[in-house]
Amino acid sequence: MKRLKLGILQANHDRSIEVGDAFADDAHRFRDLFDAQEQRFDYRVYMTVGGEVPQDLDDQDAYLITGSPESVLHGMAFLDPLYDFIRRADAARKPLLGVCFGHQAIAMALGGTVEQSDWNIGIETHTFLEHFDWMQPAQEDLNLHSFHHDTVTVLPDGCRRIAESPGCVNAGFAKGDHIVTTQGHPEFTDRFMAGVLEATKHVLSATEVEVAEARAGMPSDGDVFAAWATQFFGGTV
Repeated sequence: MKRLKLGILQANHDRSIEVGDAFADDAHRFRDLFDAQEQRFDYRVYMTVGGEVPQDLDDQDAYLITGSPESVLHGMAFLDPLYDFIRRADAARKPLLGVCFGHQAIAMALGGTVEQSDWNIGIETHTFLEHFDWMQPAQEDLNLHSFHHDTVTVLPDGCRRIAESPGCVNAGFAKGDHIVTTQGHPEFTDRFMAGVLEATKHVLSATEVEVAEARAGMPSDGDVFAAWATQFFGGTV
């Protein structure tokens, strides 16, 4: 079996005691998710939060942009090189997956709109409105962790909505057959979600915490999304 070369653009470097010191970082969570499958990967992590992005798109078979507690609305220095990378990947039709922050960054880079919204926290059902050959095993709905305060409100030209959830109208979009995004977090575990929620309670209302905790008992389909993503990248499951 051919090993897939996956470039992971890490948009977060959490230095907090509660999360950064207690859990593996974003790239490792995705590696754990994908490594549970038969398909083997060679990973290259780019510390995009520090300004590092791929220079030669052909260095990897596919790319993934991680989530982040940062906001695309805050004008961080690493956004310009990230947006430039996204546009280059789009022009080259390189397989690119954006997750949460990555989903929003791709929208912004390609001319869409992201705005602050109400907090959306907890496992929720994502309904897929379009189905691709790589979505195997076939399911119409996936339960995925969500944890976001920004949302994509206008899709870029040439993109189409492929998923929705109760807390997010544009929960995923696609462009051609080379860009796919999700607002959900397939890489989150229940333990990690509980840790992030605990560390964030000080900025949440009692109602928001109650809703998030009520959703905690739902099963998550992160493994199914991982299988989909692997096939989207060009691998097998």
